[in-house]
Amino acid sequence: MAKTTKMAFLVQRLGYKSENPKLALTHAIASQTVDIYLEDGDAVVPVVAFVGEGVLNCKNNQKAMETYGITSTENHLQNALLCDLKILVCKEDLARFGVAEADMPDASAMGADTTVQVVPWETIHAELKGADHLLFF
Repeated sequence: MAKTTKMAFLVQRLGYKSENPKLALTHAIASQTVDIYLEDGDAVVPVVAFVGEGVLNCKNNQKAMETYGITSTENHLQNALLCDLKILVCKEDLARFGVAEADMPDASAMGADTTVQVVPWETIHAELKGADHLLFF
């Protein structure tokens, strides 16, 4: 019998002096590569959710490469979208910090079919409750 394992990666903090948001996205992308260790029909379904101050990691036009010579969280988000990962951003926290939904990264120009989903906390909470594994970043 096929088994689906849901993994939720919850990003709650800023990326300032930390690789946490990038680690969450990298681990979520990598979780799809475990297929070689699974039985036929089994699957791992990751979701990445940004809440609290973590939503500030999701702004467009980050200048990490120009300023620090490193890839930005925005670049990691775009790569996650290219891998069809489900990316959720808390609508209430965006409003609390005055960030518009239009400021969310987009990878459609790179060929991504999925987009960042700005959703109410209740939707994120439901995803977290349904997860088999919950990882905090």
